[in-house]
Amino acid sequence: MMGRRGAEGGDRPHLLLVDDDVTFCSVLSEALESRGFQVMVAHTVAEALANIQLGAPDYAVIDLRLPDQSGLMLVSTLKAVGEQTKIVVLTGYASIATAVESIKLGATYYLSKPVDADDIVTAFHRGAGDESEPVKEKPFTVNRLEWEYINRVLSENGGNVSATARTLSMHRRTLQRKLNRRPPKN
Repeated sequence: MMGRRGAEGGDRPHLLLVDDDVTFCSVLSEALESRGFQVMVAHTVAEALANIQLGAPDYAVIDLRLPDQSGLMLVSTLKAVGEQTKIVVLTGYASIATAVESIKLGATYYLSKPVDADDIVTAFHRGAGDESEPVKEKPFTVNRLEWEYINRVLSENGGNVSATARTLSMHRRTLQRKLNRRPPKN
């Protein structure tokens, strides 16, 4: 299925913006429209899937944590419907595990919030890796390493908190508390 450019959008590329933060969506969609995109907004995976039924967008910006499911599910769905769709995954809870999974599933790029429209437009056009990207000299803190490991195991268990708690030999409530925290700063 090809991107859906039609009479109502002219030659403007279609962009699907999926985030549960209504204010963020409003501000970002306005900024992206001023940069030439025709923006469709969804606040849940279900709303996004309804939009995708109309045809694959040319571009998509997907929040990782949505109220009904993980945004990662949308990445693979979008790639199955429209192989050429360029996808940027956004998250306020960045981890190495979710970044790797996003790219494996077909995302073009992965960004940590806060971001602006220029960051997103730049990310859409990043076709290859950047060998000049600086390597951090400072290693992760122990708390950050723990957080990364928990998120990797959670990803390996398909997002199942109970299975992850069993794998980590951790009480489920303790794991949920750790998952609800923001990632530790480095």
